[in-house]
Amino acid sequence: MAKPGRPGAAKGKKGPTKGTGGKNKRSLEGRGPTPKAEDRAWHPAGKRKAAAERYAAAGGKGGKPSGSGQNRTSRKKDDDTETVTGRNSVLEALRAKIPATAFYIAQRVEMDDRVKEMLSIATHREIPVLEVTRPELDRMAGFDGVHQGVALKVPPYEYAHPQDLLEQVIDTGETPLFVALDGVTDPRNLGAIIRSTAAFGGHGVIVPQRRSASVNSAAWKTSAGAAARLPVAIAANLTSMLKEFKKQGVFILGLDGGGDVSLPSLELADRPVVIVVGSEGKGLSRLVTETCDQIVSIPISGATESLNAGIAASVSLYQVATLRAQKQN
Repeated sequence: MAKPGRPGAAKGKKGPTKGTGGKNKRSLEGRGPTPKAEDRAWHPAGKRKAAAERYAAAGGKGGKPSGSGQNRTSRKKDDDTETVTGRNSVLEALRAKIPATAFYIAQRVEMDDRVKEMLSIATHREIPVLEVTRPELDRMAGFDGVHQGVALKVPPYEYAHPQDLLEQVIDTGETPLFVALDGVTDPRNLGAIIRSTAAFGGHGVIVPQRRSASVNSAAWKTSAGAAARLPVAIAANLTSMLKEFKKQGVFILGLDGGGDVSLPSLELADRPVVIVVGSEGKGLSRLVTETCDQIVSIPISGATESLNAGIAASVSLYQVATLRAQKQN
């Protein structure tokens, strides 16, 4: 009587074979040399090559996108970089030669003149160009971000010193015009104020070191690129800084609904001025209010309780610019 086979033993008439396991020689010859990284569509190098070809087809100068695998930006969530999104903001940042670390472009993006210029600048400045999916750009832009198919990784914003800004303006012979923020914590308001200050001839924005909005990706976006042109200074102590400015002949104007001077009647517009904007909820702090030379109010309809910080700053800057222009004429 034959002994039963052990469990798991291979069954068959010939039994197991040794050597190749039954495979023929052709199956062991391999598939040929491994394709280059740039010839693999899914590889980052392949994506960069595809982006360069699409750029060349759209009228650019071609060439492979700048950067290499070893220079690519790390996309760790805990890094200190900021992501600038939106075509105007990204283009302004590139034009201003912000030391960007990576330029992201969506697959099958619409190639308008702005995108062509972005690619040209990024290529010539050797900024890595990475083609990514739109969902990836959505993630980089955040919940309410609008990227328009492009994004730029930039290092943390480098703030100026308030005194340096004042001295630079005085050296040019111009009349200083600054905006200082007191308790404004919304970065979108900061971005709007940066944009308005640049639009109406201001020389810079000053923010306190604590309890204030910072120049982050939301501020970059709202400024529509103005953050690349207009300096933002940070003051260790806003009240002390304002007092130092006063010693140098700068007038401090605080915005408040119950001010003693109406904005259209402002007589200090042609002097060196810092316009201080408080938060919409609490307004100006007590110490800042006591430091101001004048508290200025913006006349508005009784049906409206107040204006937010960004709009209040814009209206005030426009009025100061208008009054200055009238007195020069």
